Amino acid sequence: GTYESKFFLVYRFTYEISPVFILMEEVVLRKMHSIIGWPEEDGDGIFCPGGTMSNLYSVLLARFHLFPAVKTHGMSAIPRLALFTSAHSHYSIKKSAAVLGIGSENVILVKCDERGKMISLELNSSIEAAKSKGLMPFYVNATAGTTVYGAFDPLNEIADICEHHGLWMHVDAAWGGGLLLSNKHRVKLQGIERAHSVTWNPHKMMGVPLQCSTILVKQKGLLQECNQLCAEYLFQPDKHYDVSYDTGDKTIQCGRHVDVFKLWLMWKAKGSEGFEAQINHCLENAEYLYYKLKRRTDFQLVFKAKPEHSNVCFWYLPKRLQSIPPGPERDRELHMVAPQIKTKMMEEGFTMIGYQPLEDKVNFFRCVFSNPATQRKDVDFLIDEIARLGCEL
Repeated sequence: GTYESKFFLVYRFTYEISPVFILMEEVVLRKMHSIIGWPEEDGDGIFCPGGTMSNLYSVLLARFHLFPAVKTHGMSAIPRLALFTSAHSHYSIKKSAAVLGIGSENVILVKCDERGKMISLELNSSIEAAKSKGLMPFYVNATAGTTVYGAFDPLNEIADICEHHGLWMHVDAAWGGGLLLSNKHRVKLQGIERAHSVTWNPHKMMGVPLQCSTILVKQKGLLQECNQLCAEYLFQPDKHYDVSYDTGDKTIQCGRHVDVFKLWLMWKAKGSEGFEAQINHCLENAEYLYYKLKRRTDFQLVFKAKPEHSNVCFWYLPKRLQSIPPGPERDRELHMVAPQIKTKMMEEGFTMIGYQPLEDKVNFFRCVFSNPATQRKDVDFLIDEIARLGCEL
């Protein structure tokens, strides 16, 4: 509660100001590199204020890696760039292009299959099409755990395409990165070790309190080269200690929260085995909900395949809609069901679940499990509650 303790927990840009947290960050990031499959000593990274900022760093680094002159001369010194991401990816990729002056229109959305995975052949043809229009492709974002469907893009196929065209491959594993800690589920991220950079948010599946997000970079030193400005009042090169521990010049911020401390404490308390158990439990809950819904006539799954992550997407069908064949008329009616049930949920206060439309799919519920305290009886309650609130609609 003292001024001094608040200072140390907020400001962290040189070793002399926060030596313990600097070293703690290095140890934890090295651990995360090894889990991805990178050599521990070669990787780099920093903790960021959220996954959007981590993804922005990946675009920033990719652009600097290809065109170092952009740092000093600006966008006028380089060609018109193009970057690629799936139609189901997080909006932060488009936002990053807008913020960095690349332009949101130069973000090419690649088609996905019915399960929400990027179609690798579509990616390749999109890259070729961009080149034919005079654009310079430089970056591909692959998603490991999409926001709505929880889908995992085919990372090895995307890596092959990136290697063929000489493009930076980023994996946005903000949501799905936690599965790397599960021996059962990490196969879904096969190929992530081939990426140049990875976003991984421990504040999602690992349950660390907000905010706790990392940008992990395969090439050591690139963060420093891209972002350093050598402010003389902070980063003097003639200090009596190894100034590589002054990590503040790797970031586009100055002061930062000590986000690593929460993760370090939790990892020490739970261990990797504890994280694995809670992640497996969340995915077991998703599978339980999936099979429960599959057996009922008053619910319909948005896609037939078993969920890959803890996302389960479904519609509730009131009795009057169950007899109407699929088509525009039923879609119009069904589109209003989820918002009406959500309104009743909020008024009664017993449960809450999100909904949204996606492409040609009208409003559907998206249940996402990330709380390891959730039990099967809670899943049963959720289903019964939706049916109770929606049966008269």
